[in-house]
Amino acid sequence: MSPRPASTSRIQPDSSHRRALVVVAVLVVWMLFIAVRLFYLQSVQYEQLHKEARAQQMHLDSSSKGTVRGRLLDREGRELALSLDSDSCFAIPYEIENIEDTSTRLASLVGIDAAELARRFKDANQAKAKFIWLARRMEEGRGKQILDLNLKGIHLRQEPKRFYPNGSLAAHVLGFVGLDEVGLAGMEQFQNRRMRGDTGKVFVETDAHGNSYESKEEQQRAGQSIVLTIDQMIQYRVEQSLAAVMDRTNAKSGTVVVLDPRTGEILALANAPTFDPNNASDASRQSRLNGALENTYEPGSTFKIVAFSAAVEEGLVRPTDLIDCQMGSITVAGRLIHDHHPFGTLSIAEALAKSSNVAAIRLGLRVGNDRLFSYMTRFGFGSRTGIELPGETAGLLRPVARWSPSSVGSLAIGQEVGVTALQMASAFGALANGGVRISPHLVREIRESDGSVTYTATPAQIRVVSDQTARSLRGMLEGVTLNGTAKLAQLNGYSAAGKTGTAQKIDPRTKAYSTTKHVASFVGFAPVDNPAVVIVVVLDEPAGAYHGGDVAAPVFREIAEQILPGLNIAPDIDLKDQAPRDLVAQTKVESPAEARERDEQNRVNQKRTDTIPQVARVNGKSNSGEIVYALASRRAMLMPDLSGRSVRDAVRICAQLGLRLEAHGEGRAMRQLPAAGSELDASCVVRVEFGRSE
Repeated sequence: MSPRPASTSRIQPDSSHRRALVVVAVLVVWMLFIAVRLFYLQSVQYEQLHKEARAQQMHLDSSSKGTVRGRLLDREGRELALSLDSDSCFAIPYEIENIEDTSTRLASLVGIDAAELARRFKDANQAKAKFIWLARRMEEGRGKQILDLNLKGIHLRQEPKRFYPNGSLAAHVLGFVGLDEVGLAGMEQFQNRRMRGDTGKVFVETDAHGNSYESKEEQQRAGQSIVLTIDQMIQYRVEQSLAAVMDRTNAKSGTVVVLDPRTGEILALANAPTFDPNNASDASRQSRLNGALENTYEPGSTFKIVAFSAAVEEGLVRPTDLIDCQMGSITVAGRLIHDHHPFGTLSIAEALAKSSNVAAIRLGLRVGNDRLFSYMTRFGFGSRTGIELPGETAGLLRPVARWSPSSVGSLAIGQEVGVTALQMASAFGALANGGVRISPHLVREIRESDGSVTYTATPAQIRVVSDQTARSLRGMLEGVTLNGTAKLAQLNGYSAAGKTGTAQKIDPRTKAYSTTKHVASFVGFAPVDNPAVVIVVVLDEPAGAYHGGDVAAPVFREIAEQILPGLNIAPDIDLKDQAPRDLVAQTKVESPAEARERDEQNRVNQKRTDTIPQVARVNGKSNSGEIVYALASRRAMLMPDLSGRSVRDAVRICAQLGLRLEAHGEGRAMRQLPAAGSELDASCVVRVEFGRSE
């Protein structure tokens, strides 16, 4: 029997068991991945996903409440801007039964063409829109007219509407708002975030089909109210005076700023032309421009306070020291600069009173470029004041490295520099306040809706010059009003000080100084010993008389005499005996001959003032582009003697008197028609022949 063969087969592993292990491993890995992913979503991305989910579920109800904007108040709490309830009209398109009829009846009340209104309704239905605005913040009574139509799908809701109860008063300070109560200019824009508050909102929670099932309301928070430094009554008087001088001079534009130098508070800020913030959209861009801080101009002689202050502060001169004005001319780096009158030797105080260019330039040269530039910056020129309004410019002041060799001569007399009226007010405020410049500001305090104060102004203070220098300059500037170029700025009952400025404008075509376009200005303060107000008056391109002492100084006088009693400032001059004041500007005893000369000059000045022309408009504009002149008084005007005058001098004199000049030839005046001393009317044409004597 043969042996049985051995088995060659082996035990094979169970393949199903192996597959099970693979499946289990995959499941474990998958579950771990899911767990990690869930952990990541629940922890790391929770906030983001929660926000997105709420955004999908919650919808802002179109009837959400509008904000209650804070008020603008003057320093006495009088309302300058507030929000009142007004009706706004909206439609729910799917509720409208007859689109054509509804559009026809509603169109005139919402100011939309009937066909256009019908198209909007149809488009809204196609887009399944639930809400469309038709008219926002309508005029009073319009809402009732719409309700009386009893149209289905047409609804009203109340929204706040900005209202300025005084119309154009302080328009450039207040600014205005847009359709959505967002500030677009002035304080409304600058303080928009504070004043707007938080809008009340209603959120509706919906399901996947858009059906609402829950709502949540966020209460509105009223905006904060801003208490301004502006005094409503002072602002009104300033605007009245500015409007009057604009009518008299037909100036292109004008600006007045009234500053309290002791606190830096702006009591009034006015520009002309102006606008009504209730209808700001109807105003031109020019009328909305805030010239007090957006327009720059060459200040001319008002800028001379820098050179004089620097020289006194540095101990280079005293007010009583004498300076040679070189008979009215000086050459700086090859450039010849003239005075308006040939002066000989004057005291420093007299040189400022008579506004000598030569004296200012010689003082600027003594001070030196670097130190002179330092004083310019100390006075605040070349930088923004920080006023709480949008659009302020820093002006134009080039660093010393960019000066030309003759720049010191120009800058000392207010050329090659651009300033704003607000900067000039701040600079003179430093002299009025004992040498300390306080940053000008318009916001006095900020209040919550419950009346609690959350902010009180604490303006920055900068020492510019010493108190002794400031006191000396105040006395010298008083001499300008008593014995110098600003006699028309003298006040009844109050001492006054200041400086006139008459700057030629740059002709954009020739890039040279114009002989016919000027900026007339006056910056002054009163009373002299303890100034309560600084007043800046700037007139751009006045017609006829154009000197600062003739057209701007009287505006200062008119404003100061009206507002000082209201500020409880006691008169410091006895009107009964007119006791003389002890002035720094008085450096010597007046002789009888000098007294007679002064009286005669005053008589001439008064006669000249009486015949200063005013410019009249015919139906709001001049005929055929020609200026129509009307004499300020009915007295006869006498033809001045132009013999020996240069063409430039003759042009200036005739322009000052409102006369048209026909010049023939060049050199000096040889013959004139009408003859000197002839009686004239303002429409007279003066013909002058110029030549050179052999």
